[in-house]
Amino acid sequence: MYLNQGIGKIGENLACQYLEKNNYKILKRNLRCRQGEIDIVSYDETRKELVFVEVKTRTSLKYGRPGEAVEKVKQQHIKKVAKYYIYKNKLANKPTRFDVIEVFLNNSNYKIEHIKQAFE
Repeated sequence: MYLNQGIGKIGENLACQYLEKNNYKILKRNLRCRQGEIDIVSYDETRKELVFVEVKTRTSLKYGRPGEAVEKVKQQHIKKVAKYYIYKNKLANKPTRFDVIEVFLNNSNYKIEHIKQAFE
């Protein structure tokens, strides 16, 4: 496994733990289809919303904040995959949102920033 893939996997695992501790149910991880991929599909039990989560993990801010990597093209791919998931699981008319979780790794420490409704 490449170093960045390993770091990404650690970030996704930490993001899932964070979400579960904050009253989210993890429905699917690494959802892939022809249109692209979504890291985490979850359900916000508090707000009763289907949440599509992109996780970005970094060990430094050398290339900017992690969430800045979720540019318009990536957002469009995520939206297409979300539409596919909603169609496939017959979830039309359910409230949905798109979040970004930034994970900052520093040796054995980490920090999580949850950006709700990061894009529409």
